[in-house]
Amino acid sequence: MNTATLKALADPSRLKMVELLREESLTVGEIADRLQLRQPQASKHLRILREAGLVEVVPEANRHRFRVRPEPLMEMNAWLESFRGMWEGRFEHLSDYLRRMDRT
Repeated sequence: MNTATLKALADPSRLKMVELLREESLTVGEIADRLQLRQPQASKHLRILREAGLVEVVPEANRHRFRVRPEPLMEMNAWLESFRGMWEGRFEHLSDYLRRMDRT
């Protein structure tokens, strides 16, 4: 798991950008408008997301559109999946414990 991915997504504005971009590719201006940010702020956040490998730039005529790269998110999902078994086991133990408490 790449820590740059987690650091990039730790900022609420960047997380919202990734959420926006999973639906469609957008320009910096479109992202700034939807998130009510100034364009320089949006550009700074997009640079960090790009450096972390979370988004890529797609040239389109005289504009640049940004879109999500799925690979880092798939890697994050695989990393989180390794914890799911542990969580499910703990929830099962909690469920057993609560059933025993109900009986007493």
